[in-house]
Amino acid sequence: MKRRPRRSTPAALTALVVTAAGALAAIVAIQMILGERPWLDYGATARRLHDLHWTDLPVLITGGVVALLGLVLVLAAVLPGKLTVLPLRGDLDSGASRHSYGSTLRTAAAQVDGVEKVRLKVRRRSIRVRVRTRRTRPDGIADAVRVAIANRLDRIDPVRRPEVKVRLRAVRSTS
Repeated sequence: MKRRPRRSTPAALTALVVTAAGALAAIVAIQMILGERPWLDYGATARRLHDLHWTDLPVLITGGVVALLGLVLVLAAVLPGKLTVLPLRGDLDSGASRHSYGSTLRTAAAQVDGVEKVRLKVRRRSIRVRVRTRRTRPDGIADAVRVAIANRLDRIDPVRRPEVKVRLRAVRSTS
């Protein structure tokens, strides 16, 4: 089970641009039918575009921007996003949502004695844990957090076991 996020942002932006262009064309057409002065003068726009050459700077810049936008949209459609459901081992096709996976590991780290605050980031191949403590001698807390998360990972049993990186920050100084 490897669910990927939907490509809703690029699709929504593309739909918004196409809708805006269609609405502008419809408004101009309706204004021309009613005999009013249109927002865009078709004749003046056509004359300006007719006077341009393929080698002119505005044409090259516009072509480059459109090509870059197209490339970004193609890459957004083709490249995989972050997994929304992380695969777990087992007979059945099972997985855990990224949010529940992170909150379970965060809870395991927060239960370690001396830990005041835990910030956790689940990455593709690693889990980064930032721990804050008020103890003046924080010896062993980072190792205890690493062991607590490793034990919880043993119980969860993900298909790809991430590397656990713990950073400890003591609020008080040792002097």
